Amino acid sequence: MVSMPRSRSFKFLMELREKNQARIKELRLMYEVLKKSPLALIGFILVLGFIVIGIIGPYITPYDPIKIDFSNMIKERLQPPSWKHWFGTDEYGRDIFSRVLAGARISLMVSIVVMAIAIPIGIILGLLAGYYGGVVDEIVMRITDIFLSFPALILAIAFSATLGASIWSAMIALALVWWPGYVRVVRAQTLSVRESLFVEAAKAIGVKTSRILFRHILPNVITPLLVLVTLDFGSVILTSAALSFIGLGAQPPTPEWGRLVADGRKWFPTRWWYTFFPGLAIFLTVLGWNLLGDGLRDMLDPKFRRRLEFRKGDTNE
Repeated sequence: MVSMPRSRSFKFLMELREKNQARIKELRLMYEVLKKSPLALIGFILVLGFIVIGIIGPYITPYDPIKIDFSNMIKERLQPPSWKHWFGTDEYGRDIFSRVLAGARISLMVSIVVMAIAIPIGIILGLLAGYYGGVVDEIVMRITDIFLSFPALILAIAFSATLGASIWSAMIALALVWWPGYVRVVRAQTLSVRESLFVEAAKAIGVKTSRILFRHILPNVITPLLVLVTLDFGSVILTSAALSFIGLGAQPPTPEWGRLVADGRKWFPTRWWYTFFPGLAIFLTVLGWNLLGDGLRDMLDPKFRRRLEFRKGDTNE
């Protein structure tokens, strides 16, 4: 009586494996690509550490990252790194290690908010421009070209200064600057996919345009989009830090990494730890996203996976 359900479950699992044999094979090849790329693994570890610290950082700070202890401020201010204060203290006696940990959440929040706004805008406009072409394509791409004709940081500075200096203004400014890159990538991929037979067949049987765009075309443009998104996470964090550095992003006492570097520059180089550790956090985070993006590009490239499979087959022989 007990063996029947087990045998059915085993049979179901075997059928499921047979149906997804090709997908399982591709996942294994992706894993092999990742395993053969130590830099991608380093990037993955750095990004994972950044995300984890961004989530739990404010809860594990040994000291309050914002509160100033006026009773001990004179004694504790600008102390070098020690067992008590791993990254030293600032001019108000606050623990820089605690402020760097708390700043990870701000950088994580900024990158997520900016990408959550910019990516949908870029995807929708890119799909419409590539699918319809003609006047729609001309209008969308000329507006996109206008945005891309300015350096991203300069345009972000203009928007942020107009909206007012704050972390939320910086996020809105960055989102307004970041969507054009996704429009160009999605449009280029849509132009090559829209003439495919499966798209023509969907049109012939009367499938709605929205379904064609999001169910048939979008999955085929997602690979280069994922690589671009991974690389852009680091770029957004770096640009956000630059806005805070020049006073158009996070304002004191917010422990944002770019703001910490800006506050410590007047004490550099004698109090080097004030700028060094927040700058190191920015460097490692951006490096991690870039290394992960490069590894993801190789993992998602079917030609690269085929070459790896071919070499593996030669080695086995």
